[in-house]
Amino acid sequence: RCMQLQKLVDENTNALHNLKKADEPAPVGNYNQRKEEEGKLLLKLSQQLQKLGRGLDQDNTATNYTVDESHQKDLQTENEDKEEDESDDDDGESSEEEDSEEADDEDEDKLLDDPNVKECIAVGNFNAQQEGDLTFVKGEVLLIHDKKADGWWLAENSEGERGLVPRTYLAVHSENGESQEESDEHIEVVDETADGTEIKKRTDSHWSAVRKAITESDTVEVLATMGAVPAGFRLSTLFQLLEEGNQFRASYFLQPELTPSQLAFKDLVWDSEKNTIHPRPTRVSLIVTLCSCKVIPLPAVSLQVLSRHVRLCLFDGNRVLSNIHTVRATWQPKNPQMWTFSPRVTGILPSLLDGDCFVRSNSPSSDIGFLFELGITYIRNSTGERGELSCGWAFQKLFTSDGMPIPSKMYELPLNGGTPYERGVEVDPSISRRAGSGVLHQFITLKKQPVLLVKLRSLSTQSKDILNLLPETLIGSMCYIHLMIFYRQILGDALLKDRINMQSADLICNPILATFPQLMDQPDLMDALRSAWADRERTLKRSEKRDREFLKSLFVLVYHDSVFPLLQSTFLPSYKWAEEESEASRWRVIADFLRKSRENDGALQSLLSSENTHKAFDISELAYDFLGETRKNNPVV
Repeated sequence: RCMQLQKLVDENTNALHNLKKADEPAPVGNYNQRKEEEGKLLLKLSQQLQKLGRGLDQDNTATNYTVDESHQKDLQTENEDKEEDESDDDDGESSEEEDSEEADDEDEDKLLDDPNVKECIAVGNFNAQQEGDLTFVKGEVLLIHDKKADGWWLAENSEGERGLVPRTYLAVHSENGESQEESDEHIEVVDETADGTEIKKRTDSHWSAVRKAITESDTVEVLATMGAVPAGFRLSTLFQLLEEGNQFRASYFLQPELTPSQLAFKDLVWDSEKNTIHPRPTRVSLIVTLCSCKVIPLPAVSLQVLSRHVRLCLFDGNRVLSNIHTVRATWQPKNPQMWTFSPRVTGILPSLLDGDCFVRSNSPSSDIGFLFELGITYIRNSTGERGELSCGWAFQKLFTSDGMPIPSKMYELPLNGGTPYERGVEVDPSISRRAGSGVLHQFITLKKQPVLLVKLRSLSTQSKDILNLLPETLIGSMCYIHLMIFYRQILGDALLKDRINMQSADLICNPILATFPQLMDQPDLMDALRSAWADRERTLKRSEKRDREFLKSLFVLVYHDSVFPLLQSTFLPSYKWAEEESEASRWRVIADFLRKSRENDGALQSLLSSENTHKAFDISELAYDFLGETRKNNPVV
């Protein structure tokens, strides 16, 4: 009989060891602690059975001894049996107490789940993690209206506020206001869904978790712990790359690239027959249009959002293969979870808001594709701390498994949480957490997931010819392609056509070549150049518009009358990303200068005026050092 009991205990021990949280039909508080107590109880029963078995073996052996020895042994065995009985009685009492406590816990759980029990008391503090949750503090009495099977119950507090609360934070409220869970001990609670998926560990003190996050985690984890942002938000990966240096900026990729021999330019070749630079086709040459972003989670009111935007680049799963281009999104207060691009405006559309982007690349990678990262620039109201967070990312490969380009059409890309190097992270895990198991619930949950809508467009022959004059690798706005073409043509003239000695590495005195790349990182100045060129272009005749050399010389004049003086002006504040006051102040200075330049038929009078002051500079700042730029961009050279 002892062997049978021992076998049953071993089976129960193995079953308990293999038991997981997912096997529970509903959320269970203190799961690990209860499992450990059950294990200790089974271990104690096993030890008692082993001890009893040894005693029985001794009784069987005693029959082979003499009568005196048998009598003496019987007395000894009797004493041992008495001791064992006393020990068994003690163990039995302890076991009965544990069984009683376990039974009380089960009875209390059953009573808590009873639909007729409406009043519950909170055993810990809970802060709402998203819209629809109800915040409460330890000891607060809540009225339960709906006890859902997933462990999130609809409750109402004393002020009449309603929301969802986790079952594991509640206990049955008795009239004397006491509850077994109402102790001063630190209680750890684990939330689970109906299917057993662990959600998040909490404690009865929310701020203790925050303090721990501050000492052990980064800013994003602190914000997520406070419920200010969803758990899938991260620090912006692409923003950090932009902050590291200029190697992921458009100004870097705008510079000509040398061949491996360092004796010629790889992406800048002169066409002597057409007297211009030679077009260079690339493997990837297309237009991508950002259409909209839907169901983007909102940060808490403790964060003031300064900018909503999408950063995109070419990516192969491991490395960024192009510059990082940024497009700012617009949104309506009535629907802040939807972002749109390319809004209708009076006058020219700011390049920062232009959702039409050209893409060029000659990378041979079979895994190359678009990496889209949605981001927000924020400031914390309590501390004034600024930062940039990723609200999700999406990746779209540009080639199929057999090497064919993907079709040009509209793509609805689901957003992933975490960083582009993480997999299986949701932007807002609470959406899936609350999803039911039915098909309808799954369909509704799918509709609540954040998505990005983009459209890939193929190029016409004329558009391809224009884009082929640009560098081999570059992403930018479609609205300023014509200005970049002028820059490339002037660059070809200076480096290939007009140089007397091709081996010369002397500085080239050309302010446009020296300063135009700066405009790529200051979109408001690029818009100023676009506006000035559009005003001048409207006055041209048809014959003048067809004359390439005339247009090139006219572009030089427009450049010197518009953005070049602004780059050296002391009145123009430094460019700062997502600072509304700075952006407004800069645009006032830019608009005022352009107006005076139009009225005076050029910038000369304004430059000679005593009212204007300019920064000090030397000749090297206005001269183009292509070899120096190459060395700066490529340390190998």
